[in-house]
Amino acid sequence: MSSTVLFLADGFEEIEALSVIDILRRGNADVVTMSINDKAEVIGKSNIKVIADKTFDKDFALKAEMIILPGGGVGTENLKNSEDIIDVIKYFSDNNKMISAICAAPSILGINGVLKGYKATCYPGFEKVLDGAEIMNESVVRDKNIITSKGPGTAIDFALDILKGLKGEDCEKEVRKGLLYN
Repeated sequence: MSSTVLFLADGFEEIEALSVIDILRRGNADVVTMSINDKAEVIGKSNIKVIADKTFDKDFALKAEMIILPGGGVGTENLKNSEDIIDVIKYFSDNNKMISAICAAPSILGINGVLKGYKATCYPGFEKVLDGAEIMNESVVRDKNIITSKGPGTAIDFALDILKGLKGEDCEKEVRKGLLYN
């Protein structure tokens, strides 16, 4: 399986999830949205209802090429409180598979020891829980198999960086051009 799984939890930051999904799909990357619940409908922090492609399926998630964790305060808490999500994150970390997290979501990686020895960034104020990470003041930080980003205003840069890693620089440049994004 070569898909990428983007997890959706109630309270997720819509810009960080939906812009990433949109940009990856513009680049023909196989991205599957997965509710962490047993229902497909997920409600974002701004009360935007989204229907995920799949409800939580641990086996499917474990076989993905990459997992993506959007932020949002409540959404991040819901991701952090899911033992299944933590199991998937640890599996990806232990097997050097790609993990991407934006805004508050890198805190989940930090709390679970995934960022030890990595460079990372996050939404301002969450640096204190990025245990063992070298904090970088950049919009997007890619270090080995982990990509982190600061927040809603950096979501397009985050998505384009993910796309470049999945589909190559030419694809990323073509999508960037189509977005009129310099």
